Amino acid sequence: MPYTHVLGYPRIGARRELKFALESCWKGETNTEQLEEVAARLRLAHWQRQRDAGLDLLTAGDFTLYDHVLDHALMFGALPRRFRSVVGETGTATVFALARGTSTEPALEMTKWFDTNYHYLVPELERGMSFELDARRYLEHVREAQAVLPGVKPVLLGPVTFLWLSKTVDGSDRLALLPGLIGAYRGLLAELAAHDVAWVQVDEPVLGLELDEPWKRALRQAYEALQGAPRPRLLAATYFTGIDHQLDLVRELPVDGWHIDAVRAPQQAQTVAQALDGEQVLSVGIVDGRNVWRTHLGDALARLRPLHERLGERLWLAPSCSLLHVPHSVAQESRLDPEVRRWLAFADEKLDEVVTLARALEHGEDAVRERLAESDASLASRRHCRRIPHATVAKRLQQLHPRMAERAKPYAERQQLQRQALDLPVLPTTTIGSFPQTPEIRRARAAHKQGRLGAYDYLQTMRAEVRRAIEEQERLGLDVLVHGEPERNDMVEYFAQHLFGFAISEHGWVQSYGSRCVKPPILYGDVFRPDPITVDTARYAQQLTDKPVKGMLTGPVTMLQWSFVRDDQPRERTALQLALAIRDEVQDLEAAGIRIIQIDEPAFREGLPLKASEWPAYLDWAVRAFKLASCGVRDDTQIHTHMCYSEFHDILPAIAALDADVITIETSRSRMELLDAFRDFAYPNAIGPGVYDIHSPRVPGVDEMLALIERACEVVDPARLWINPDCGLKTRGWAETRAALANMVQAACVMRERLKARRSTDAAV
Repeated sequence: MPYTHVLGYPRIGARRELKFALESCWKGETNTEQLEEVAARLRLAHWQRQRDAGLDLLTAGDFTLYDHVLDHALMFGALPRRFRSVVGETGTATVFALARGTSTEPALEMTKWFDTNYHYLVPELERGMSFELDARRYLEHVREAQAVLPGVKPVLLGPVTFLWLSKTVDGSDRLALLPGLIGAYRGLLAELAAHDVAWVQVDEPVLGLELDEPWKRALRQAYEALQGAPRPRLLAATYFTGIDHQLDLVRELPVDGWHIDAVRAPQQAQTVAQALDGEQVLSVGIVDGRNVWRTHLGDALARLRPLHERLGERLWLAPSCSLLHVPHSVAQESRLDPEVRRWLAFADEKLDEVVTLARALEHGEDAVRERLAESDASLASRRHCRRIPHATVAKRLQQLHPRMAERAKPYAERQQLQRQALDLPVLPTTTIGSFPQTPEIRRARAAHKQGRLGAYDYLQTMRAEVRRAIEEQERLGLDVLVHGEPERNDMVEYFAQHLFGFAISEHGWVQSYGSRCVKPPILYGDVFRPDPITVDTARYAQQLTDKPVKGMLTGPVTMLQWSFVRDDQPRERTALQLALAIRDEVQDLEAAGIRIIQIDEPAFREGLPLKASEWPAYLDWAVRAFKLASCGVRDDTQIHTHMCYSEFHDILPAIAALDADVITIETSRSRMELLDAFRDFAYPNAIGPGVYDIHSPRVPGVDEMLALIERACEVVDPARLWINPDCGLKTRGWAETRAALANMVQAACVMRERLKARRSTDAAV
């Protein structure tokens, strides 16, 4: 029977046990020993689930308390210089110091893991850095797994992908560090061989990119150097796209097997199989590790049979990628619509699908006849469900006109009209949208959901929180206010709850970063908005103040990217449906007197295909979707968008094409590095570079923020600059929020005075 395995398993626990243990530890309610006990129980439970499902190999080394890229950096001794005087040994406290910052040092920069909503911490490297192996924690996890089942396959982030994901703080060449890094990998592989490990999964997803020659040479150099070391056999794992454009490397790299994503790139299975030598194994990712729909087992078997005939025992089966990106189990979803529920497979169900396919290949379809029938029935139910298509939505799409995605006047003319209408100071201050989601807010939401708090009382509770947020912002002296979003559990789920075409799970949580978990809605049908969603709350907030209050919406691309999206029609079509629903909300907000409307698109870059040659097609429809949502307003209505934790230097023309009046971005962890790209490109519209990191509990001082604002004013005309935090404030407490925003407002005021003095000096000269 083909070997079965997974590339990784969800870390957070079926009931988010890791999240709550982490946050309890950070609050000082528990200690690190208690946290480690929770982590050990979760690892054991996850391995037992893999064993009981019938997998041949357990996966170890994929569990982390915060982030696996950070764990690799510390395991190989890549501790940034700026932290060496403020942290001790590479234990749990060091992990949290780098991930969350210290009283004196900001946290490591954070960005997206390829095209996912998982955020990793960017290792900081420098010229001449030496790598020193400390694999005690990693090897301990391997030994724990071997006690559950002797067949254990540890996971390593590949050396070239590690360098690709890193940055050098001195501008030096990352690839110059490869020889030293390989030495650390050789040492670790030797240790794993000594622990009777037969196979190691080495993740090299950079192989899916269109690499230039230096990076291809680095891959050859790395694996040739690893070949001579005492080591287990290596399974080179790729995912999220195809590697059939890298067949030269498939043939050349001295590895013992390859894992490919046959869901995102089904065409590559045969071509990669043909490129293997007579001994290499091929692990086929045949079950979707990124989405929640059940695998059609009959179709999968039809694709696998030729590979099984060709490869025999050298064929392995797995999900397409780590199951980190899907929830734990559909079995927990007792409240989900029964019809939708039968269409779904979360992580545990995907384990069973992999094993079922392997049994069918080895023993014939009769051995799994019942499972095949269930799969066929699920597919038929979904294909013929009357709730999926909607005639009105189809008609609106047919009536789209290019003018609907264009503002009437260019930005320069709109800017003058908006300045007259809004009367804001230079360097206006604002926040990104959300304010702290206090325990009281969460309790009220839970009580309302459970029927213990009636609709009227819930409305009054939320309005009291809105009033509090407005009063706090006015006391702090912010120029453009927000209502604080107390009624929103999540920026995507909240809107999905009010749109047709979505289902909401109860326990469908996935990790976004650290202890931050999100629950992506399930987008199964045509999308439309039956009624206004945010208008009453925005109108109420605006009545409480004379300052402008932003209407807060989530954009169509982010709604698409951060949902589990239907796979029965092109993503472009689904994005346009979402855009029309949001367009309706934008126009209703404007009609209610809201003069500034923010349409957040933090996932805009995340949607890019990994191959640059495929970018233009995506950017074309993604830009069109945003503009369709945003362009149905008057020219004196100001459209904002927010994008965070993504690098935009290579898609700035597309960002400019969105034609948002103001874009706010994350820049504090990178100390405004991203702004250089906006200057070099001559970005035409207004921009708000974040001046402090909201994902860390530290409160930066006035001077620290002022230095960042000074830097921003050197790069961008101050007349086009806004001052704001990096992102929303829902995960922070009120005490740190007040302190940080007070410092931010003070820093903006100081900078205004400096600019005024400079203008006076220039006028005198």
